[in-house]
Amino acid sequence: MAKLFRRVSVTALGVAAFALYAPAAEAACQLIKATHSALSQVEAAQMSRALALSSANDLKLAKGWSYVSLTAHKVKGDPFWKMVRPDGVPQDAQLKPDIVTPRFYTTCFTGVVVPYVCTTGSNVCGQ
Repeated sequence: MAKLFRRVSVTALGVAAFALYAPAAEAACQLIKATHSALSQVEAAQMSRALALSSANDLKLAKGWSYVSLTAHKVKGDPFWKMVRPDGVPQDAQLKPDIVTPRFYTTCFTGVVVPYVCTTGSNVCGQ
């Protein structure tokens, strides 16, 4: 019985040592943002969130992650017409309040060519 106990103890010790010293797969995170325009603020927000989710799935595939989690991350509005708005979205063009969910932070503003533009930010973590 003592011999069996020693064998099991040595095996358990070996597994524990491997768990401590084996290189663990580290989770990595990346900020993504997506911008979409539409005729309504609701549609622009929905589409920018859909684009952010698509980008998260693309990142998951590219990195070979088995899962991803998304956390809302505030980003500045990203205008399409940077020549017209070189300093970003002017204060008077921003629409309030921002739309915040656990996974997405969306800020909307009036566009130059289209009525509404929304930019969504999310911190994507995966492993």
